[in-house]
Amino acid sequence: MRSLYVSATTAAVLLSVPAFAQNSLKTLPYPQTKKVDTITTYFGTKVADPYRWLENDQAADTKAWVQEENKVTQNYLSQIPFRETIRKRLETLWNYEKYGAPYKEGKYTYFSKNTGLQSQSVLYRQLGNGAPEVFLDPNSFSKDGTTSLAGISFTKDGSLAAYQISEGGSDWRKVIVMRTADKTLVGDTLKDVKFSGLAWKGNDGFYYSSYDKPLAGSQLAGKTQIHKLFYHKLGTPQRTDKLVFGGDKTPRRYIGAHLTEDERFLVISGANTTTGNELYIQDLSKPNSPIVQVVDNEKSTVGVLDNVGSKLYIETNLNAPNGRVVTVDAANPKPASWKDLIPESKNVLNATTGGGKIFANYLKDATSYIEQYDMNGKKERSITLPSVGSAGGFGTKKEEKETYYTFTSYIYPPTIFKYDIASGKSTVYKKAGVQFDPAKYESKQVFYTSKDGTRIPMIITHKKGLVMNGKNPTLLYAYGGFNSSVTPGFGTSTIVLLENGGIYAVPNIRGGGEYGEKWHLAGTKLQKQNVFDDYIAAAEYLMKNNYTSKDYLAISGASNGGLLVGATMAQRPELFKVAFPAVGVMDMLRYNQFTAGAGWAYDYGTAQDSKEMFEYLYKYSPYHALKPAAYPATMVTTADHDDRVVPAHSFKFASKLQESQKGDAPVLIRVETKAGHGAGRSTAQVISEQADKWSFMFQNMGLTPYQNN
Repeated sequence: MRSLYVSATTAAVLLSVPAFAQNSLKTLPYPQTKKVDTITTYFGTKVADPYRWLENDQAADTKAWVQEENKVTQNYLSQIPFRETIRKRLETLWNYEKYGAPYKEGKYTYFSKNTGLQSQSVLYRQLGNGAPEVFLDPNSFSKDGTTSLAGISFTKDGSLAAYQISEGGSDWRKVIVMRTADKTLVGDTLKDVKFSGLAWKGNDGFYYSSYDKPLAGSQLAGKTQIHKLFYHKLGTPQRTDKLVFGGDKTPRRYIGAHLTEDERFLVISGANTTTGNELYIQDLSKPNSPIVQVVDNEKSTVGVLDNVGSKLYIETNLNAPNGRVVTVDAANPKPASWKDLIPESKNVLNATTGGGKIFANYLKDATSYIEQYDMNGKKERSITLPSVGSAGGFGTKKEEKETYYTFTSYIYPPTIFKYDIASGKSTVYKKAGVQFDPAKYESKQVFYTSKDGTRIPMIITHKKGLVMNGKNPTLLYAYGGFNSSVTPGFGTSTIVLLENGGIYAVPNIRGGGEYGEKWHLAGTKLQKQNVFDDYIAAAEYLMKNNYTSKDYLAISGASNGGLLVGATMAQRPELFKVAFPAVGVMDMLRYNQFTAGAGWAYDYGTAQDSKEMFEYLYKYSPYHALKPAAYPATMVTTADHDDRVVPAHSFKFASKLQESQKGDAPVLIRVETKAGHGAGRSTAQVISEQADKWSFMFQNMGLTPYQNN
């Protein structure tokens, strides 16, 4: 790993600039966003929605509004004197080789690689110790690099591969099949596939999931309610694909499927919300065998890890909020017959299998520790990790003798390790070449108390020896929802903050999965305010302990985290200097009217559920909670192809915020084109957005990064 070279004259120093410089940027007048007299009545309460017309993101007037808003935003950003310096620095930092962990398919080993600034990573393959060759280059999919590889699945013998592509970041995918030997295509391209894996059955065909495509004009925002599991036989038209599960007979919003490694069992998951699922199996070794229901409700999360003959290995949080592994015979698979193999512990479990072993990846205060078990549930060892951080991977095929995992933390760039399953020895396989010297930085975990007395962990990262004088630029990032755990991970973009004397703080607030399902539930529905209180308490901790102050504190979050930022700044606008709500769920009364939004009701509840639920949502809904006040400098970000959290959320929120802003701080919205919810963006798009984010933050804190460059 190369050390970061910074001379004395170009040391990462942030200098205050005169007050007039901070406010000297001229913001163009905001567009005169029209208001329409639209009112919806909920349980007798009339709710005005003057910007509802912006929900029609394909309409000419909406497109014109976006163009005008982007014009204002780019005009403001172009005036920031150090914007190009930050962009060039990010480009330099990004320009190093990045690898994905290798895996074996047939006789080849496959891995992804990006030489540095390529728009998309390239999939390579290697035969033994031979020279790697390009197998699939997504950079050839489109001229501008905005079409990405969104998943690939191989037949058991590795002779065929089916891969998904995403155009412009959309969740709607195309599926293409090729022969791996000569890379020739097989059959027609499947279209309109969404939220799907690809599960091969022999070499004849594969299972996939999708919805009926919304009507023309609503492809991005239209509801996707009924998922369907199909079987596609190679060489036949997609229109003749067999419906296996779902549809009108068994309507489910989310359906997933995979085959056990021996291809004996088809495993089907069915759900109507993002948490919990039903479980079904079909024994494919028996002709015309029925699909058998294993778990008949969605009160828990359950999935098949592996099998040995008819013995199933199941991971679940049923009657075990932190997770456990059980076994059962497929002939009688109901929960009453389950036997604990790896019982629930005080830490959250995420298991995988490989090499005839079970790898139990536990979360301990939101950081990883790994235990290896044999298939009889006997613990063989605890795996030694480089330091406190996040480890992921370990899964591989049964016959393999070694596997790979990636380890990272906020100051440990992602490093791929080769792991010998028999001996437990880890060796470095690929070390990141990013220009960053971990020895110059520290990352420590603290615990603070939220409003109701709950103890919350937070990891704070900064330069060693940083003076805690309350003037350090700080970015507070969190998520807090959908049982998703935020674990330590290195961010190339964050180097810009850290090397300029900044602080990166990440609290593990309720709503996430860091402490299991109880932690998750404590931040859902009528408990959602806990999430915002935890976030506010994190900010107050940082200020109380002199890490920063309100003039140097920025908040950031995306998707559900965008909701977090929007709600928090509406409740406590005086607490923050800068806010970055990204692709956020901002209209909590109508979120369930778009795409798969109705599936989020497990976390949020809906305005139609009850008067109590409506009033609770209405109170914190970012779009509705905004009132005339002095708000932080805000840059809302979204994308024109976001068909998960539709851009209308951000459009409406930005319009209301511009209307409500009574302070001098700018309120901008940055709408990325040919991009979606986040995945698949080109490197250039990522660098551009990050440069704009840091430039906006430093400018509005009255600070100049890289002052002497």
